[in-house]
Amino acid sequence: MARKAHGGAFDRRTMVRASVLIGVLSGCLLTPSIDAVAQATPSRTGSAYPIRPVRLIIPYAPGGASDSVARILGQKLSASLGHSFVIDNRPGAAGTLGRGIVAKAVPDGYTLLIGDSTHAVTPHVMRWIPYHAINDFDPITLLATTPQALVVNGGFQAQTLKDLIRLAKAQPATYNYGSGGSGSLTHLTAELFKLTVGANLTHVPYKSIGIAITELLGNQIHAAFPSLPGVVPHVRTGRLRALAVASPRRSTALPDAPTFGESGVSGMVVINWVGVMGPAGMPKNVVSRIHDEVVKAVRASDTQEKFSAAALDVATTTPEEFKAMLKSEFDRWGKVVKQAGVKPDE
Repeated sequence: MARKAHGGAFDRRTMVRASVLIGVLSGCLLTPSIDAVAQATPSRTGSAYPIRPVRLIIPYAPGGASDSVARILGQKLSASLGHSFVIDNRPGAAGTLGRGIVAKAVPDGYTLLIGDSTHAVTPHVMRWIPYHAINDFDPITLLATTPQALVVNGGFQAQTLKDLIRLAKAQPATYNYGSGGSGSLTHLTAELFKLTVGANLTHVPYKSIGIAITELLGNQIHAAFPSLPGVVPHVRTGRLRALAVASPRRSTALPDAPTFGESGVSGMVVINWVGVMGPAGMPKNVVSRIHDEVVKAVRASDTQEKFSAAALDVATTTPEEFKAMLKSEFDRWGKVVKQAGVKPDE
């Protein structure tokens, strides 16, 4: 009988301890980690942002304005915020591959896009893209601007813009230009040029403008319409010749290169902008935190010096101003695409 009583007491104590243990384990299983809370409720993490590495997606191969800006900005933010800002080049489909990754990312501030003017162009020239250019993104701030330019190989027979126009009109479809892909700003700048001067140049699309410039340096194509950062060093050495710059006034990076207006071609003002944005739905305080840190980073004197050396002009905005500009650019290039008769890619 005593053994039975002892056994009953042991069973009761065991059951109580087991119940307590189950409760503790259940609490551990049901209590989310700090990271999980941060991801599930990003609206409460703005002041602590960032608490882990941030991915900066550039939708192009290395080289060009967006890549230059991202690398300068990434280094600055990594140093000031204590967490890595990882550069992630995702080229393909005129930038739509990289933009699509950001559009589908969790809107917590840890996946950001370094976008450019092509963001407002591709929706008009591609049959299908995996995002909506306006609705699927939260613009944060503009970062920099730089004009597009018309460049040719240093040994090409056209010495001036008027020379090229004369050649193109005399021998239609004989001369070509390379771009960073159908729907890129380098493509549409050329189409705007063709509309403006009535010249016929054949389009040769590449996976990136960097590849097109390499081909131009090798004399495989006749011309290109890139932004300045990727070509200034080659123009200064004479390997490329800048026939015109698509800005209201001459660039300090290439003071000897005339503007299109100075060369007798009006209406050719094309400024490539670079900005940072995230997926739609980011908490306002996270957007504000990113905005403030990025603006502080790009306005720093050392950053401005680096931008200037790369033929970039610092330009910052509020999120609201950036969104309004994005819509304006979207409308502008939609009209150019329609007027030029550019057909969507299959």
